[in-house]
Amino acid sequence: MDVKSFIKAARLRTLPLSVSGIIVGSYLGLNDVLTEESIIRIPWLTSIFWLAILTTIGFQILSNFANDYGDGIKGSDKNRTGEARMVSSGAITPKQMKTAMFVTTIITLIIALTLIYVAFGKNNFGYSILFFFLGIASIAAAIKYTVGNSAYGYSGFGDVFVFLFFGLLSVVGSYFLYTKQINFKIFLPAISIGLLSTAVLNLNNLRDREEDKKNNKNTLVVKLGTEKAKKYHYFLIFGALISALIFVLSDYNSPLQILFLVAFVPLMLNVKTVANNKISAKLDKELKKVALSTFLFAILFAVGNTIF
Repeated sequence: MDVKSFIKAARLRTLPLSVSGIIVGSYLGLNDVLTEESIIRIPWLTSIFWLAILTTIGFQILSNFANDYGDGIKGSDKNRTGEARMVSSGAITPKQMKTAMFVTTIITLIIALTLIYVAFGKNNFGYSILFFFLGIASIAAAIKYTVGNSAYGYSGFGDVFVFLFFGLLSVVGSYFLYTKQINFKIFLPAISIGLLSTAVLNLNNLRDREEDKKNNKNTLVVKLGTEKAKKYHYFLIFGALISALIFVLSDYNSPLQILFLVAFVPLMLNVKTVANNKISAKLDKELKKVALSTFLFAILFAVGNTIF
């Protein structure tokens, strides 16, 4: 068993994007609960952050393994652009990948249960049950994206699940781990992260449109067509910007709060590139640009909108 092949299948370059929502939700949550009198709680609060990061990374790696497996056994990756997939290339057998998915699921569940216990203890059993089922839902969503006859990634619903899990659940869920309550304003940056994460998927599907169409992978891009999918991409980027600005302007105190606009410089350049693109394969390098810009946005937004 070649460890390097599994590292490639884990697609480490996707991890910064996956933790962006955790960074935003955690910083805003910490900001709302941390006071001078509670500085002593920092080690406990920090452990929640790192456990949430590890849980999310586990879910992302599981999703990448499942995506590699599902597309590999269906033959969708034979002529794909970008990084080679391990199952379709033969570097990892379907059986080996299924084993890796099982092991990753177990490890991630253990970390998630630890996170739930650290965050809620014994006194918030209802919250613990809720987050346990959210964890199960995350695992199911990660696997069902491309695996099985009813894989939602093959019927155009991938965008919805990315928006919900990378955006709303990631940001609002991590915020709730600290505060034990929901501040509806938190949905604004959650929407921003969700839209930017969906933009990465949309770019991926724009790049792969022709191959996906040949393999009956009916992504939203295949359903919309290239030109409408480009307009959809503009909506995702500008929608994320507007949502973040509304959050800041609703409680503006310092110029640092708009520091996140720096991250939108490469995103605006991406919009221009997508608008002028004629050869879909050339969009491959744009994936990294948007993913890292989202990660940068998360850091700048979190830092600029907290007081500690």
